[in-house]
Order: sequence, then structure tokens, then C-alpha cells
Amino acid sequence: MLRISVVDSRTERRLVLEGKLITPWEMELRTAWGAAQQELDRRELAIDLANVTFVSQAGENVLLQLMTEGAKFSGCGVLAKHLLQQLRRRRKKIAAELLREENKGGYEQ
Repeated sequence: MLRISVVDSRTERRLVLEGKLITPWEMELRTAWGAAQQELDRRELAIDLANVTFVSQAGENVLLQLMTEGAKFSGCGVLAKHLLQQLRRRRKKIAAELLREENKGGYEQ
């Protein structure tokens, strides 16, 4: 089970996740992310992973998509720090692969 709470302050809107980010809850996160973006009024939008206890591959994929879309993350726990480190590595690897493909395509004419 995953609980998603929205905490608003003057400068930030935070999605606080608690529990397991697994199927079908990763789609709930995607929906909550989209809804939270609607009325930011110049506030930052962040995802708090401090109370997440498990993340499936599908959950990681959604977090990676959100990271690519500009999501900011927080979480001081060991799991959250490790997860964010892995996601940043995956994002860099994907970006490098896309750049290689782009460069390949540019030379084939």
C-alpha cells in the first residue's frame, strides 16, 4: 500500500510518499504528480521519499520519468538516498546512450 499526502507551504508543494511504491500505486503517483503541478503558483514541487519502504522496478521507472520531467526529491533515509543515487546513474546512462545514437544518426547520410 502507498499513501500519498500533499503538503503545501508558501514556497513548496510536497508529495509525501509512505509505504511501498509498487504496481498499481506507481500510476497513482503519476496521477498525483500531474494534479499537484496544476496550481503551483510559483512554488516548487518536491517528492518526499523518507517514508518509502520498498520500490519495485515499475516504481523506479516512474520515479525516473518524474526525475526526467524535473521532479525534485528529498528523503534522508538510507533507502531513499540509495534509490536516488541509482536513478541519477540510470538517467546519466540513458542520456549518454541517446547522445551516442544522435551522433550516429548525424553521420549517416
